[in-house]
Amino acid sequence: MNYLTGFHAIEERIKLGKESGRECGPLFMAKAGPRAREIANLASVRKVRIERIGAFELDRLAPGNRGIALQVEDAGRGKADTSIEEFIAGLGERADVLVLILDEITDPHNYGAILRSCDQFGVDLVVSRNRRNAKHADVVSKTSAGTSAWVPQAETANLVRAAGQLKDAGFWLYGADMNGEPAHSIGLRGRIALILGSEGSGISRLLLETCDGTVGIPSLGRVDSLNVSVAAGVLLYEAQRQRVAG
Repeated sequence: MNYLTGFHAIEERIKLGKESGRECGPLFMAKAGPRAREIANLASVRKVRIERIGAFELDRLAPGNRGIALQVEDAGRGKADTSIEEFIAGLGERADVLVLILDEITDPHNYGAILRSCDQFGVDLVVSRNRRNAKHADVVSKTSAGTSAWVPQAETANLVRAAGQLKDAGFWLYGADMNGEPAHSIGLRGRIALILGSEGSGISRLLLETCDGTVGIPSLGRVDSLNVSVAAGVLLYEAQRQRVAG
């Protein structure tokens, strides 16, 4: 079993509720501070079982807790929320759609921070390779401030195939690259998929070959590139800015 210990992560997961098909609980409590009581009240309303246990026992189950921990069966967000096929089929005639493809993002802190930006800037789907990306439940949930419970996600065994399916559905694919065209000079309205690779090796060659172009972030720094989660936030902001500006 896995345990969420961050207040935001626990709260958002409980709010997500049974309607998502991702049940959770029990909620273990060793201390009853104001924030913990607030979450316990939410759990009670949402019919999540609450169990009072000793601090020693809670520390054994969920090290690093703050007096409260939520048991979840999944490793971060449960089964993929959807599949590429289901996502594309549900788009209908939608013109503006934003997808983020993550290629080998293995650091759970980066993964969680990226999901937080995805929530803020209205990403419609995050696509990642199953079994390969960062999946540490508590770190991802804490870093994303609980938004990992809400951001639509899909896993696939083959990112190149997924990219091809998106292209067939009318998406333009842009790979993030420090030498790419400045983000503000590329049209990011319409059906767009942005691809981010790992800081170590970047986007894999075959996946990069599916791209219609590369997009970069102009900078004045002396370090080679931005952290991948920071780069994600900047690119997603630019995409959202263009969409709002019309």
